[in-house]
Amino acid sequence: MKKTVVLSLAVAAMLAVTGCGDDAKKAAGEAANKVTETTKKAVETTKETASKAAEATKEAAAKTAEAAKETATKAAEATKEAAKEVAKKAEDTAAKAKEAAAAAANKAKAAVAGGNAKGKAVFAKCAGCHGQNAEKHALGKSDIIKGWDAAKIEAAINGYKAGTRNVHGMGQLMKGQVSSLSDDDIKAVAAYISSLK
Repeated sequence: MKKTVVLSLAVAAMLAVTGCGDDAKKAAGEAANKVTETTKKAVETTKETASKAAEATKEAAAKTAEAAKETATKAAEATKEAAKEVAKKAEDTAAKAKEAAAAAANKAKAAVAGGNAKGKAVFAKCAGCHGQNAEKHALGKSDIIKGWDAAKIEAAINGYKAGTRNVHGMGQLMKGQVSSLSDDDIKAVAAYISSLK
């Protein structure tokens, strides 16, 4: 469009300079005016169209942003609800697993205590000082052994038997008590004591 305007102006200028007569000058002037007017209208139309396009783009962007915001909000709420459900299920599962583990541990302890006749028989001579359920300080000096795990009890008895353990000055007394115990006896009594409640 710029080329057409420039050419029209050039033609009009040439006609005016060459002196083709008043009619030609007049026609050239009118043509130049029409070209200028058409150009102005084209510029106005282009500005209007661009303004409308910008406004439409702005509105479309605002609508898209609003829709995206709504979608994001809904997705966040759905995720939050799903997370709550997952957490609740995990909590329930953990509680059930904990109950099952406690029941299994109690059952195992009861089985060990009830089914460990050898351990119970060996402990009979210990019960005089440590109590029927290993709940006493032997001779008012030793640690209470109830609640110890089997490995700790076994290590303590083996230490007394070897003469390497002397807690609260009880080393010699305990060595005499455990010296006749076999490895199987020690394992059995340790399992029995660890199962006491």
